Amino acid sequence: MANPRVPAPEVPVARVLPLLGLPHLDRLFDYRISADQHEDARPGVRVRIRFGGRLVDAILIDRTGHTDHAGELAWLDRVISPVVVYPEQTARLIESLTDRYGGVRSDLIRSAIPTRHAGAEDSDISTPWHDLGAVTEPDLSSWSAYQYGQSFVDAVLAGTTARAAWQIAPGDDWALAVASLAVKVVKDGGGALIVVPDQRDVDKLEAALRALVAAKQVTVLNSGLGPQARYRRFLSVLSGQGRLVVGTRSAAFAPVADLKLTVILGDGDDNLVDPRAPYVHAREVLTTRSALEGSSLIIGGHTRTAETQLLVEAGWAHDLVAPRETIRTRMPRIQAVGDSDFELERDPLARSARLPGLAFRAVRDTLSRNEPVLIQVPRKGYVPTLACGNCRTPARCRHCNGPVGLPQSDQHQAAVPTCRWCGRPDTRFRCQACGSPKLRAVVLGAERTAEELGRAFPSTRIITSGGNRVVDHIDYRACIVVSTPGAEPAVHTGVDCYSGDTSRGAYGACLLLDTWALMGRQDLRATEDTLQKWAAAATLVHSHIHGGHVVVVADPSLAVVQSLIRWDMVGAAASELASRREVRFPPAVHMAAIDGAAAALDSFVELVELPAHAEVLGPVDLPPGVTLPGEYDEARFGPPQRMLIRTPLGPRSELGRALRSAQVARAARKNDLPLRVQMDPIHIG
Repeated sequence: MANPRVPAPEVPVARVLPLLGLPHLDRLFDYRISADQHEDARPGVRVRIRFGGRLVDAILIDRTGHTDHAGELAWLDRVISPVVVYPEQTARLIESLTDRYGGVRSDLIRSAIPTRHAGAEDSDISTPWHDLGAVTEPDLSSWSAYQYGQSFVDAVLAGTTARAAWQIAPGDDWALAVASLAVKVVKDGGGALIVVPDQRDVDKLEAALRALVAAKQVTVLNSGLGPQARYRRFLSVLSGQGRLVVGTRSAAFAPVADLKLTVILGDGDDNLVDPRAPYVHAREVLTTRSALEGSSLIIGGHTRTAETQLLVEAGWAHDLVAPRETIRTRMPRIQAVGDSDFELERDPLARSARLPGLAFRAVRDTLSRNEPVLIQVPRKGYVPTLACGNCRTPARCRHCNGPVGLPQSDQHQAAVPTCRWCGRPDTRFRCQACGSPKLRAVVLGAERTAEELGRAFPSTRIITSGGNRVVDHIDYRACIVVSTPGAEPAVHTGVDCYSGDTSRGAYGACLLLDTWALMGRQDLRATEDTLQKWAAAATLVHSHIHGGHVVVVADPSLAVVQSLIRWDMVGAAASELASRREVRFPPAVHMAAIDGAAAALDSFVELVELPAHAEVLGPVDLPPGVTLPGEYDEARFGPPQRMLIRTPLGPRSELGRALRSAQVARAARKNDLPLRVQMDPIHIG
């Protein structure tokens, strides 16, 4: 007979959180701790418990000497590892985000804590960060180019909580500026965490950091790591060895010790939103950490999102912007030319390349100086949407200003244009800009652009970058690069990226083509995203002092075009936020998108206790290209639909808690129809 278990001598009751991903089981359960588990069963360790007749993983949250459970407690099966992977700072972060997003703690824990790998726990992570290599004293002078930049740096280094919305000046080497400040913070004994949208930005930032510190002193966290490498680096951060952390979306949860500086770049990028429930944005993770841990925060980018502008206008963060004189000196010459100029151009080569005369001459002059030319075209694969057949202005609903499209269920039949937000049909469409009743589908043709340019410039090398064929860099010589947004190659100067020489080349000219396709997307963020893509391309061009020239093929009178010409990114963000306030859309309100079958939405509305002044929009068909998670039998349950719930700005987690309570009640009723809840989604439709 096996020896009976003996309870632990002190606080023998463990309060554990099962990692089941189910809303109604997202609570603590009591288990008994045996004497042989007493030393290892600490709050924050992984344990194995028997739950519902099977063994499942759980996190030990607390230990106590009593229980409110009426029956006999089951024993902990075992302590998986004595390593505390869920420290108090992570627990507070997860609790706050769970309320904010109406999610389940185990879903967030899955993002915050990598899968355990036993071999990684045998690694030596005892060497202090300073002993891993030599540190070069960083040069922080680049921050003095910004108004109050030096004061901000001084506040960060002094340990004061300082938060800034950083508008990167044209042509500025953002990676070097961020790396210098982060290294200085860590050199002085603090911790630094930098989150960027994609691997290209990680590589660029890592190169800048390795010019100042040793490779072992930079901890990189990204999705490309294997299980052992990822868990080993997580443990090094947890132990305090990894104090300089760089990574993509999930790195925002890294438990950096004594965190003094957090940085997020390009917060409007889709890659910073977790594609799994509860769809957390890395910006929200870092702003929450800044509030909870008192760390300084930089939200940086060439442009600014409406969410960041809201933080500035609320006084929670402050502007970090270069003076106008500095911007004028560094920016290229930017001009706009309307589509109508195609018809006025007499040059047959310009006509064959679909280029206005101004743009054609800019390309020709740049190539004659033996400099590369960048041509940005819209990304392939945008969903066809409806626009005015006369002036190409996106078709908008007269009631809620939402995008007008054809119902997805009737895509092969004659259909009435219908709003994708409120569901109202529009049988008598009139363009809000020109009054035309004509509608047309907006389509793209990026591949054709390279072919046409090849005919117009037959002796010039044409390079395409985008999709599955992204070019990292090009040589500094005459060529034409046709790139989709985000895939623009860097201009290579032949210097080793890890040599410490941060000099880099630039394009002589840039053309922004087919701009109507970017601005005409049926999306709340179409204008904001368009300006970001343009600015990211324009900042790769020489300053106007060195002949840099950017030509935007768009109506010069458009507000977004004028923002680019003046490089007024703060004004553009303020205008965008004001527009959102007028139509009551995020971030001017809190909004949740609920996707599911019609029956699931009806049941959810019955269960949810919405805050005061909440408003329900829809349901309508899901936006094109959007599907429900899991398996869904459309023939049985009908087409999936979307419902929007919005409330005025108020307590940050009020709507999230209401949605979370409804999901718990829904799970308790065993309603297993697929349902997705997204708080303040980055794309509404």
